[in-house]
Amino acid sequence: MSNDELKTARLQVEEADKIIAKAFEMRMTAVKQIANYKKGLGLPIEDKKREKELIAKESSYIEDPEIREAFVSFLIKEMEVSKDFQQRLIEGIRISYSGVPGAYAYEAGLQVNPGAKMIARPSFEKAYQAVLDGEADLAILPIENSYAGDVGAVMDLVFSGPLYINRIFDFEIKHCLLAKPGVKIEDIKKVYSHQQALSQCDEFIKKHHFEALEYPNTAVACKDLSESMAMDAAVIGSEENASLYGLEVLEKEINSSNTNTTRFGVFSKALREVGPLEKMGEHFILVFTVKNEAGALASALNIIGSHGFNMRNIRSRPMKELMWNYYFYVEIEGNINSIDGRDLIHELGTFCDRLKVVGTYAAKVD
Repeated sequence: MSNDELKTARLQVEEADKIIAKAFEMRMTAVKQIANYKKGLGLPIEDKKREKELIAKESSYIEDPEIREAFVSFLIKEMEVSKDFQQRLIEGIRISYSGVPGAYAYEAGLQVNPGAKMIARPSFEKAYQAVLDGEADLAILPIENSYAGDVGAVMDLVFSGPLYINRIFDFEIKHCLLAKPGVKIEDIKKVYSHQQALSQCDEFIKKHHFEALEYPNTAVACKDLSESMAMDAAVIGSEENASLYGLEVLEKEINSSNTNTTRFGVFSKALREVGPLEKMGEHFILVFTVKNEAGALASALNIIGSHGFNMRNIRSRPMKELMWNYYFYVEIEGNINSIDGRDLIHELGTFCDRLKVVGTYAAKVD
């Protein structure tokens, strides 16, 4: 195949995709009506018999046997997307988070989407994976805390994973010391919680000479303590955890800082669309790597500044696969879809080893 033939074939693919996009929009509009009908009658989303009939009928439209086989796979995937879409319409938004009911991420998720179906997972990675697997529409994960700093495991997911951040918001954290009914603060020898919570309450812990023991999640620690016989232990969690798990609040607001806020990111499969003329409060997030040589990072930052963009923050994290190499996470004020934004990406793309737009979000405008 010549270069001209390749270009022609690619143009044909693009034209076909335009037609498919319009047909898909028409199809999903009809799926909305079907979802409303099923919801009104309480009918199940899945109809295996109907799916089998559609696959047999619609695959017969394809004459080429080799292409027909691929089309059957396409139809099956399309039906899965359709069922996920119907489920979201019927049951509401599904949000995955790390922990159990009562975790700060659980409360933050309900603040973002009241009435959402919250899906618990045992780790940040599994909450992230739930979206990739279609088990959740969104994942809500902590990015950084005003006292303890960034959450490294989540930052690594931002860099290496395919999901996008489409919203960032602040959630005020008020830690409490919780224990089983009847336990007094002088009885306590050890305190359990997530590493971030322990870090955020380190002054209180040191003052009382508690042994600090890490747990995967604050709410999980509360749940396990409520089911144990331990009378010399306490947990750090929210006041809501006490009522959820039958614990008593011994001390409120034990944070080392009075302004303890966690920034949560809302992750999804699609990048939020921003028009080229939208300006007020728009931000975007880049992750990139540069060559391990003198002045490389400074050059990348100069490129950002030269296009008139202001960096809100920048963080570096070690790359797990390459020793002593780092990737950079940058939040930038401005519109990535503007002319300056597109020029910025083009210029950085020729300079950075790896470059990805991982999110767009609208910040509050005073």
